[in-house]
Amino acid sequence: MARIKITLVKSTIGSDKTQVGTIQALGLRKMNSSREHEATPQILGMVAKVRHLVRVEEVK
Repeated sequence: MARIKITLVKSTIGSDKTQVGTIQALGLRKMNSSREHEATPQILGMVAKVRHLVRVEEVK
């Protein structure tokens, strides 16, 4: 499977509680923090839910 790098680029202040929970579940804590994950359907669904708060890059 491909790996993706997810970076939090916008604050979660004012976001819905479910979106804040999704960001935390992805392992993102502070602004500009990044995590690498396998591009599984579960992770891609979580990223789609908070796509306005994160930047996604493919890692080779």
